[in-house]
Amino acid sequence: MAMPRRTRAKTIDEYLAALSDDKRSALERLRKTIRSAAPKAEECISYQLPAFRLNGMLVAFGATANHCAFYPLSASTIEAHKNELKEYDTSKGTIRFQPEKPLPAALVRKLVKARIAENRG
Repeated sequence: MAMPRRTRAKTIDEYLAALSDDKRSALERLRKTIRSAAPKAEECISYQLPAFRLNGMLVAFGATANHCAFYPLSASTIEAHKNELKEYDTSKGTIRFQPEKPLPAALVRKLVKARIAENRG
C-alpha cells in the first residue's frame, strides 16, 4: 500500500508553514542565522528540504516527527566541529536538535562559513 505523499513545498515559506509552531519557530531562527552567515546564498528546496546554494549546495534544514535537523551536507565539516557538536545527536551529514534547544547561532554561523570555504575549495 502506497504511503500518502507529503505535500511538496516549492518554497521554504511553504515548507515552514506546514510545521508545528515550535518547529517552525526553531527553523525560522536557523534560516535567519544561515542567511546572515551566507547573505549571497540562494534559497531553494532540495530533496524536499529547505536549502541554501552558493557555489553548489551549501546547507539544508528540516523537521521530522521527533526532531529538527541541520544538514551541513559535509561529513568533514561535522567531523571538524565534533567537539562543539558533542551535545547533539549527529551522523555523517546531519545534526539533530530539539526545537526547544536550538543550535547556537554562533555555531551555525561557524558551520555555514566552513561550508562556504569548502565549496569555494
